[in-house]
Amino acid sequence: MTRPATVLLTALAPVSWGTTYAVTTEFLPADRPLFTALTRALPAGLLLLAISRVLPRGLWWGKATVLGALNIGAFFPLLFLSAYRLPGGMAAVVGSVGPLFVVGLSALLLGQRPTARTLLTGIAAAFGVSLVVLEAAGALDALGVLAALASTASMSAGTVLTKRWGRPDGVGPLALTAWQLTAGGLLIAPVAFLVEGVPPALDARAVGGYLYLALANTAVAYWLWFRGIGRLTATQVTFLGPLSPLTAAVVGWVALGQALTAVQLAGMALAFGATVAGQLTPRPRLRPRTASAAAPVAAPSGSPRRNGRTDAADLTGPAPRR
Repeated sequence: MTRPATVLLTALAPVSWGTTYAVTTEFLPADRPLFTALTRALPAGLLLLAISRVLPRGLWWGKATVLGALNIGAFFPLLFLSAYRLPGGMAAVVGSVGPLFVVGLSALLLGQRPTARTLLTGIAAAFGVSLVVLEAAGALDALGVLAALASTASMSAGTVLTKRWGRPDGVGPLALTAWQLTAGGLLIAPVAFLVEGVPPALDARAVGGYLYLALANTAVAYWLWFRGIGRLTATQVTFLGPLSPLTAAVVGWVALGQALTAVQLAGMALAFGATVAGQLTPRPRLRPRTASAAAPVAAPSGSPRRNGRTDAADLTGPAPRR
C-alpha cells in the first residue's frame, strides 16, 4: 500500500475520535468518565483478542502492559477528567501540543533530530486548533490543565514507544491493538468501580452510543492508529492528531447547530495545513558522484561473479547497515 493511502487510513482514527464529544453528550449518561473509558477499552480489546487469537510472549507481556497503560489506561481517564474540569475546548488546545511532545521524545528515544520545519509545523497546528476551540469564558482549573498535559504526554510517550518497540515477529497490528486495549481496560476497571461504583442503568440510546464507542471509535480506530505507527514515522502519525478537534468542530456545526466564526474557519485551515505539512518528509541529500565512483571498475582476476556480473560488495566489502 502506498504511503498516501496509509496516511488516509490512519487519519480515520483521529477523525473518529473527533465524534466522541458529541456521542458522549448526546447519548451517554452524564458524569461517568471512568465507566465510559472502561466500556471503550475493555470490550474492544477482548473482541480483537478473540479475533486475533494471539497472546503476548516473554518480554511482550510487560511491554504490552506499559503500552496499554500509556495509550489507554492512563490516557482515557486523564482525557475525560480534563474535559470535565476545563472550559470549552481548552483540553483540546492542550492536547494539540502532542506533536511537539512526540518530536522531543523521538529525539530522545528514536534518535530523530527535530528540524525547524517540524517545530514550526507543530506550533502552527496548536495555534490553529486554539483558534477553533478556545473559549475565553471561565477560569482555568489547575487540576484540569495538569490532567490534559498528562494525558497528552501519556499518549505521546505511548506512540513513540510503540514505534521504538515495533511488534514481535509474526504479530500483526490487530493483535498489538488487542493487547493494549485489554491491558488498559483491566487497569481502568478497578479504579472505575472504586470511584464511580456500580454501572448506571442504560437505555437503548446509551447502549447504541457505547457500542459505537467500543467498536468504531476504539477497536477499529486504534487498530488503524497502531497500524499507521508501524508504517509511518511517529511524527507523521501524531501530526494527524489535530484532525480530532477539527472533526469535533465540524460535527458540532453540522449535527448540533453550533455556528463557526470566520476566526474558527481560519484556524481550521491553519491546523489542517499543518497536518498536511506534517506528512511531508524531507528528501535525502544526494551525495555528489566522485570520479572514482563514476568510472567503471574492472573486476580483478579471480574476483567472484554472480550470473556473469561482478557484485559491488565483492569489490568494496560488506555494505553498511542502514
